[in-house]
Amino acid sequence: MKQKPDRKLSIAPMMDRTDRHFRYFLRLISKHTLLYTEMITSRAIVHGDRDHLLDYSEREHPLALQVGGSDPAELSACTQIAEDMGYDEVNLNVGCPSDRVQSGKFGACLLAEPELVAECAGTMQNNVSIPVTVKMRLGIDDRDSYEELISFVQTVSAAGCKTFIMHARKAWLNGLSPKENREIPPLEYGKVYQLKKDFTELEIIINGGFTSMAEIKIQLPHVDGVMIGRAAYQNPYLLAEADRMIFNDNSGPPGRDEILDKFRGYVKQQLSLGVPLNAMTRHILGLYQGQPGARTFRRQISENAHKPGAGIEVLQRTTDLMSTVV
Repeated sequence: MKQKPDRKLSIAPMMDRTDRHFRYFLRLISKHTLLYTEMITSRAIVHGDRDHLLDYSEREHPLALQVGGSDPAELSACTQIAEDMGYDEVNLNVGCPSDRVQSGKFGACLLAEPELVAECAGTMQNNVSIPVTVKMRLGIDDRDSYEELISFVQTVSAAGCKTFIMHARKAWLNGLSPKENREIPPLEYGKVYQLKKDFTELEIIINGGFTSMAEIKIQLPHVDGVMIGRAAYQNPYLLAEADRMIFNDNSGPPGRDEILDKFRGYVKQQLSLGVPLNAMTRHILGLYQGQPGARTFRRQISENAHKPGAGIEVLQRTTDLMSTVV
């Protein structure tokens, strides 16, 4: 049986963000932070090109697959596929509020159906030895009382799910865009803290609004771990201190130039397989955020990486240019 992933710090599943190239890039910054795929629908995994959808580098471990769906048998098949492919965890999305997931009957709308989520999670977990977890909101629309939250967690945990990743906001299924749902409903950390007090036997991870290692560290006495999302995408180097501050690994953080040099090797290999340069470099624009030359770095890559035939020389020129910045 695989060792259980350490969830003290993880990177949230983000559509059009946490693909294999971004995950490889983040792994160059932190060795221990748990990484998640983008949400992939169970139907796409079962009936689509799973080798393309689920492919990853062995260097990405620890790595979790997030799936969206509501068919227990289909989700169970996905979980078996994920285990066979070496993933360390499978996470069920019960938090995404977009119209697309609502029409497919998965994501946040499942918060109204705890028995179905319990059936899905239980069937998934019974099929594999790797952990099955749930990522969810505090509630939906007017169904956002703490009593309803407790009832949902009780129902799903009774089916065998022992880890809940709580985005500390509710979601509005109508009237707000996914972006607005990430910003407008207020954060309610206190509900997540109370949930951990009421369910000491469960692993409770908090998500929502954290932008620094100091903020993350403050959360750990209250919960079992912290998940961050867009802060890590916009400023990936904030993870440089994660191994030391969160995972007690004192090997020392890599420098930005070292990270970029290692990523160039990855890019060169992927270019030889036909991957467009911009598909990889679009993820690294925030590497020098807050540093001298950050704007130059972003501009050089943004203006050149998308051009037809763009190759490794774009990164090399950018690296050379950054070496002249004082």
